Amino acid sequence: MMFRVERDVLAEAVAWTARSLPARPSVPVLAGMRLEVTEQQQLKLSGFDYEVSAEVTLELQTGDPGLVLVSGRLLAEITRALPAQPVDFVVEGAKAVVTCGSARFTLLTMPAEDYPSLPAMPPAAGRVGSDVFSSAVSQVAVAAGKDDTLPMLTGVRMEIEGDTVTLAATDRYRLAVRELKWQPDQPDFSAVAMIPGRTLADTAKSLTTGAEVEIALSSTGGTGEGMIGFSSSGRRTTTRLLDPEFPKYRSLLPTEFSAHADIPTSSFVEAVKRVALVAERNTPVRLAFRGGEVVLEAGSGDEAQAVEVLPVEFEGEEINIAFNHQFLLEGLGAIDSDVARLQFTTSTKPAILTGGKPVDDGGVPDYRYLIMPIRLSS
Repeated sequence: MMFRVERDVLAEAVAWTARSLPARPSVPVLAGMRLEVTEQQQLKLSGFDYEVSAEVTLELQTGDPGLVLVSGRLLAEITRALPAQPVDFVVEGAKAVVTCGSARFTLLTMPAEDYPSLPAMPPAAGRVGSDVFSSAVSQVAVAAGKDDTLPMLTGVRMEIEGDTVTLAATDRYRLAVRELKWQPDQPDFSAVAMIPGRTLADTAKSLTTGAEVEIALSSTGGTGEGMIGFSSSGRRTTTRLLDPEFPKYRSLLPTEFSAHADIPTSSFVEAVKRVALVAERNTPVRLAFRGGEVVLEAGSGDEAQAVEVLPVEFEGEEINIAFNHQFLLEGLGAIDSDVARLQFTTSTKPAILTGGKPVDDGGVPDYRYLIMPIRLSS
């Protein structure tokens, strides 16, 4: 087996495939990256850890068919460090030789016959713009839980009904919901999937090189259950799904409010960051909305204290409310709008954070970030 390819093309493909390699493989062979040159003069690089698979296909001008398995992370480090010249890759017995300019590396090969077969892609379901998908996933994944002992809260729930995709995630302290349009292959397509949050966020971000992302997912009750696939411009990845159990989140989203405030997002973010400097890890930032201003405070008693006042457009009953400052900042970072709107019912019930995005016919923003308040001691 041999092939020649441009260094930048190879380095990018190897780095993308290496994302799926486990940091601590359960068996040594899973640390390998599989490289195969096909009869059609294509190079396929793949990795798999029994949960997530990744494969990228490159067109070659020169190549002899064959396959080899080498250390994926070592190959990624080597290709990243090579000079900007064509790379020659040749398998010689139990070794693979990588030559680029005056640089030459020899890698030991691994037993390719012990490597697991990549799972087949589920049936293609439709397409969505890659930038829109990446943005939507990042907005929702911020609210996914990090505690692996509660797996259902570490995922992003994807609900598909016709041409609408709804993404939702919660860690019990906040909830993010985003709706977006896509192009289903079947107009009445319907499916629900619970996707590991970290994996989905990484995948969506890495597939923005193409204009569209194809989503491969079985409809409810169809074949290929338990798996979802994404592909774009020669890259394809699959991941196992989590148990679909998820809180009934729609009932948590209030539809009527006693007050709302519109605040310039950047000014609000900077003010929260400044005031939070004196907030201990689990102490809140307090917000007092009245008239045309909001007073931000943190710290109390014998501790360091901070106060800042910002002008706001405020309508409704005056309200004093407190939030975990990190959760508030992450929500503000996700709304993708110059103006942040906070909507309240009472100081002890969740508030809704949205951006100044256009709303649909029902008056519901495409992105909502629900944040639980922290009770203030009286």
